[in-house]
Amino acid sequence: MKSFQLLLLLVLFSFSSSAQKKYTETPKGNFTLVQNNGGQTLGYSPGSGVKIISADGFAFKDLNRNGVLDKFEDWRLPAATRAKDLASKLKIEEIAGLMLYSAHQSVPARSSGYFSGTYNGAPFKPGETDPTELTDQQKKFLKEDHLRHVLITVVQSPEIAAQWNNKLQAYCESLDNGIPANNSSDPRHGTRAKAEYDAGSGGEISMWPGTLGLAASFDPALAEAFGQIAATEYRALGITTALSPQVDIATEPRWIRFNGTFGESPSLSAAMAEAYCNGFQTSTGKKEIRDNWGFGSVNAMVKHWPGGGAGEAGRDAHYANGKFAVYPGNNFDAHLIPFINGAFKLKGKTKTASAVMPYYTISWNQDKKNNENVGNSYNQFLINDLLRNKYKYDGVVCTDWGITGDHKSMDNFLDGKSWGVESLSLAERHYKILMAGVDQFGGNNDAKPVIEAYQIGVNAHGEAKMRARMEASAVRLLMNIFRVGLFENPYLDPAETKSIVGKPEFMKAGYDAQLKSVVMLKNKSNALPATGKKTVYMPKRFVAASRNFLGVESPSTNDYPFSIDLVKKYFNVTDNPNEADFALVVIQNPLPSGGYDKTDLQKGGNGYIPISLQYNTYSATGARETSIAGGDPMESFINRSYKDKTTIASNSTDAQLVNETYAKMNGKPVVVAIQTTNPMVFSEIEKSATAILVSFGVQDQAILDIISGKAEPSALLPMQMPADMGIVESQKEDVPFDMNCYKDSERNIYDFGFGMNWKGIIRDARAGKFRK
Repeated sequence: MKSFQLLLLLVLFSFSSSAQKKYTETPKGNFTLVQNNGGQTLGYSPGSGVKIISADGFAFKDLNRNGVLDKFEDWRLPAATRAKDLASKLKIEEIAGLMLYSAHQSVPARSSGYFSGTYNGAPFKPGETDPTELTDQQKKFLKEDHLRHVLITVVQSPEIAAQWNNKLQAYCESLDNGIPANNSSDPRHGTRAKAEYDAGSGGEISMWPGTLGLAASFDPALAEAFGQIAATEYRALGITTALSPQVDIATEPRWIRFNGTFGESPSLSAAMAEAYCNGFQTSTGKKEIRDNWGFGSVNAMVKHWPGGGAGEAGRDAHYANGKFAVYPGNNFDAHLIPFINGAFKLKGKTKTASAVMPYYTISWNQDKKNNENVGNSYNQFLINDLLRNKYKYDGVVCTDWGITGDHKSMDNFLDGKSWGVESLSLAERHYKILMAGVDQFGGNNDAKPVIEAYQIGVNAHGEAKMRARMEASAVRLLMNIFRVGLFENPYLDPAETKSIVGKPEFMKAGYDAQLKSVVMLKNKSNALPATGKKTVYMPKRFVAASRNFLGVESPSTNDYPFSIDLVKKYFNVTDNPNEADFALVVIQNPLPSGGYDKTDLQKGGNGYIPISLQYNTYSATGARETSIAGGDPMESFINRSYKDKTTIASNSTDAQLVNETYAKMNGKPVVVAIQTTNPMVFSEIEKSATAILVSFGVQDQAILDIISGKAEPSALLPMQMPADMGIVESQKEDVPFDMNCYKDSERNIYDFGFGMNWKGIIRDARAGKFRK
């Protein structure tokens, strides 16, 4: 009898124990999935040393291997509670590592030059080196420097990206407190012009128009849809932070980064910023953890506070010659609108963009407290007083890349960008940034200067204050990792990644958006659409030899701008203008110089030259006699004026091509398609064009679909097109809508919000709504 009772008790105990267990484990190759019934799904690497512990029947990852369920390991708790608990446990060295954001990492690493790396001491060799492995450099900065924020550039394929991610996360899981990597990306959804779209097939990633193209739709819902799809693809690649959107108001038409913005309207930029961030950050359904954050969310790092679109004379702050943003129109506050009324005021539950990046620029004479002219990330007034205190922003603030490096050149893209603080030591620069209220150092793999900056603070303020300062940043940084579910499951199924990234419905959404982004500026005598199987003459286009910002050279070419095979699917093609019904001339807007030329310096000048928005030779007779801002340790002068100097666009032959084709066609229609990055002066080519289409980064096929009438143009200009370069010189760098615009032969004015469809000028409410 006693034996029977004992057996019954054992059975009941066994039943009770199994009933309390609310999770199952499933091996998935090099990681294991743990599914909690009614809770979060976990993923861990069996080789990392992390074990599963149970509480209330649920499974949790024992990330610090102490056999106890710490608050930061408990997925039932709010992200803020978990972040504060973990931050309090971290050593200063570990917090310093969290404050690093890696230099650019390609998968696999390049064998030499920028983005290069080694594998067991040797460079990558195709066919021999496993592209999914971590580089020696990555293992070092993850282990020795405690870095956990990784910037990913090109990847060999989505599947390789997923496999690399899993090895990266397993390595991180084996270290310290098992803090996962928060991988990020600059925008990666651009188009390959000659790629052919097929509704029944996918691609490596969906292709969308550039940011200006999204703005040209004047449709924030389109930006939100992009954000949702891009976030899905990012998560499938292991990316949980987007270094976007770029919401600088493009009030200076010559700026080289104009094409990364939403144009020059503060209200349009704010609306697009809000929609974009909401799309990226919002998780719903099973993917939601709490307050729309979850496994479908991607942190949005909005840039560039407080706006980088007012660079003097259009020069860019990646270079010492462009370090100053100026405000001759006293319009500084307008540049904050896309942040405070857009990215920081989301309609979704995530409420605000989770991170923000200041630009390199010195916002000239805008420090109302200390009157300091230093780079924005160094400026306590702009970060602590304005961003943190006045606008109550408590997300992550991350510097732009390389701002603590030494400045050695006036015109090198990869030079250090310590604008205004060049005399400080490396540790002092980090300290000044910390005390300004910044949390993270972009492009820095080395924790030593952060630790040295901490020690400077200890000497000045005491250990308790500096520990609290470091922990405040650690909490913000950890919040962005907790909220997207990385502590629970950072692992990917490569087969699932392959099925998600670039799947047909995503490709179709991107292509449809491209069609909505093309602006028709002119359509004399209803030359478009060119329906039926007409015959087209498409002249070859000469492209001069060039060198990109990394110094990589491209040889000159003289070829058809579109694939002839693709054009033949729409029209008959001839090389004889006399046989053609119309001509199609494909060009780019005038490509501006960077505004600085060492040749001028060698001739006794100051090195500064005009940035032109016209094709042919331009002489800057109307430029300022004296620059607003100036000064650099490498220069013996202050005045950066380029008055009376001349320049010419590197693609001046594009204007010749249009005009020569017009002459050859003897009155027959000439359709001009312009790939556009900046406003431009149209007077050199407009009269030779029967129809003009302007695009902002689309596939060639989208242009052909519109020309042939398969799609109708619906987009509007998100910026003004100046009447001439004299107007450009007289406009104020910080003020939108302050140019007299070009009037064409049909008496149409190429102003903000102008666009045409087959019926003529588009007169809907969009332009008026966003010009306010």
